[in-house]
This record gives sequence, C-alpha cells and structure tokens, in this order.
Amino acid sequence: MYGTVAHVKVKPGKVDDFIAFSRDFADQRRPKGYIGEYIYQMDKNPNELIMAVLFQDKESYLANAQDPEMDKQYRQYREFLEADPVWHDGEVIYSFQGS
Repeated sequence: MYGTVAHVKVKPGKVDDFIAFSRDFADQRRPKGYIGEYIYQMDKNPNELIMAVLFQDKESYLANAQDPEMDKQYRQYREFLEADPVWHDGEVIYSFQGS
C-alpha cells in the first residue's frame, strides 16, 4: 500500500463542512486503487486534523495526484483551510487490524 499523511489546519467553524465535503467526495469519486482514508481530529486543537489516505500502490496514488479532477477537489478542499497542508507521502510497511 502507498499513500499520504497530511496535517491540515481548518478554518474556525469549518471542520464539519470539511468532513462533509470529504464524505461526499468519497461517495462520488473512487479513483483506481483508492482504499480509503482516516481523518483524525486533534484533542489540543479541534481545527487541526491529520488525514491518512491509502492506495493499493504508488502508481495508483501518483495517477490520482496527476488527475485534473483531483486538482479540482484539492482547490475546493483548500477553501476550508487556513494554510496549505503539510504532506508526507510514503509506502505502508506495516499495518495491524485487531478484531
């Protein structure tokens, strides 16, 4: 698996809108190789989120990153944010899911 972890700072009062937009996107557009995502809300600052987005492989991730539809979505995401996200791309080398 491959993906990205992003630290985002959402504008005050826009977290619910950001989540709704993310949910709508996930329901409507499923890029090839897309597995899913997790969004964490930080205890210390509820306007700070950490997003983890997963793809089957790096090729699928890069194809999505270069897709004009993804650029359009990013521009819409960006309207909810105080600043550009801080992205950390990489290969998933370990995962565990308990029962």
